[in-house]
Amino acid sequence: MHNEPAPVTGMGNALMDILVRIDSEELLERLDLPKGSMTLIDREKAETILKMVRSHPKSYTPGGSAANTIRGLAALGQPAFYIGSVGDDELGVMFRESMEEENIGTHLLTGTLPTGFAIGFITPDSERTFATYLGAATELSPDRLHPEMFHDQKIFHIEGYLIIDHPLIEEALTLARRAGAEISYDMASYNVVEENRDFIRELLQKHVDIVFANEEEARAFTGKSPLDALEELGSYCKIAVVKTGASGSLVRMEDETYMVKAIPASGVDTTGAGDMYAAGFLYGYIQGMLPEQCGKIGSLLGGKVIEVIGTQLPDETWQEIHRQIRQIQED
Repeated sequence: MHNEPAPVTGMGNALMDILVRIDSEELLERLDLPKGSMTLIDREKAETILKMVRSHPKSYTPGGSAANTIRGLAALGQPAFYIGSVGDDELGVMFRESMEEENIGTHLLTGTLPTGFAIGFITPDSERTFATYLGAATELSPDRLHPEMFHDQKIFHIEGYLIIDHPLIEEALTLARRAGAEISYDMASYNVVEENRDFIRELLQKHVDIVFANEEEARAFTGKSPLDALEELGSYCKIAVVKTGASGSLVRMEDETYMVKAIPASGVDTTGAGDMYAAGFLYGYIQGMLPEQCGKIGSLLGGKVIEVIGTQLPDETWQEIHRQIRQIQED
């Protein structure tokens, strides 16, 4: 655990990503998992699936939207903490140890349920289909949050999947604000946005300084095209970002709009692209860079992560990212 103050703390659903390569789509059909989708599953189905893939080669990495962003920041050399809830089990130990190996301080609470996980089935065409069991991640509750978790931070970053728990979000944002942190919020999912539109608007007006949305989430919230949606989001928050996929991103700050191009990338898996964009953008922001430079670093990380399966980038890619960030700073 870090003793030094951590400028960024993230909070989200603590999940282990379990990636499984499969030879055909037959298993997906048997499990009733629509190809390319993310399906929430209950404990019984989760245990059934784990038994079925017992003999398949698997890779494990800590997952969840905010965890991915925090891991990206830590890889850039930014001190970071993470708040989440895991079970008292092997996957919980793996999550904790993986985060600590990446120099991330953890406030990981222990729940009564098993650690949540997302099984990602990778078919030969590189498409991923997720079956997600939230488990202990859902046991993060307002009464388990304490002021010391928010001490001395620059930014508090939350993922949109937590928005469904209104009391949890309100308590976390109150504690973060009291500690002097700026609030960063990633909308994370258009269906969550649709179901919580009024609550999100209230949060943006009262608490949020930096908001990230992709095109679908921005449309779900405002009913508008990216540029008009950006303007509306920018009227609530200091900084608004709308990511527009292969065409890049739009950034609004202090009534100025910046258009940032995506980097050329041969995508094999888009998982974590938005999370890593947020990591790059926040890193630039903490370093005092211009909004356009922040967007470029976001695009750089988002572009690099879609070229690999999963969200783990090799060391040589991080070296290349650091080199390109220096170039962005000099331009």
